[in-house]
Amino acid sequence: MLFPHIELVLPDWVGAFCESWDQGFSSVEMRAAFVIALSRQNVARQTGGPFAAAVFLPGDETLVAPGVNLVVSAICSAAHAEMVALMIAQQIMGTHDLGGDMLPDLELVSSTEPCAMCMGAIPWSGVRSLVCCARGEDAEAIGMDEGEKPSDWVAALERRDIRVTRDIFREEAAKVLQDYAASGGLIYNGRKG
Repeated sequence: MLFPHIELVLPDWVGAFCESWDQGFSSVEMRAAFVIALSRQNVARQTGGPFAAAVFLPGDETLVAPGVNLVVSAICSAAHAEMVALMIAQQIMGTHDLGGDMLPDLELVSSTEPCAMCMGAIPWSGVRSLVCCARGEDAEAIGMDEGEKPSDWVAALERRDIRVTRDIFREEAAKVLQDYAASGGLIYNGRKG
């Protein structure tokens, strides 16, 4: 029996966008501004949903891996921006464990708080911190299904030694979501029970 090959490929424009980013990554605000701009470009270029994420080495201001939402274009419900950024970072770093002994602490920055699936992947990825811009309720306000997360999801991650920072440029990130919905962007989600 032959099965299809699964491959996730970032849109062609992402590399040039990353290279053109001249604001740097020296602060959490700069890193958040980058992922919000990346999410806005994903919508403007019609290459995916209104979400972006990136993995950074925050100490030396290095972008390790960008990610954008590829759910519809890749025909894969798991291709959320956080998952894409984590998978690319794992390939670049050459390990499934981004928290390994020989690696520096890595940070995942997401344009919107993680959904239930992405929240579950964060501890397994090995990243040591998570920065979120928009909140889950901002995504739900446009009709996205974020799944069921524990009400104390931040504390759950912090108990696993993953620092969580929320609401960095929340209004700007929520505006990307609102603009996507207003433009008629496809609202894809699970079957709300």
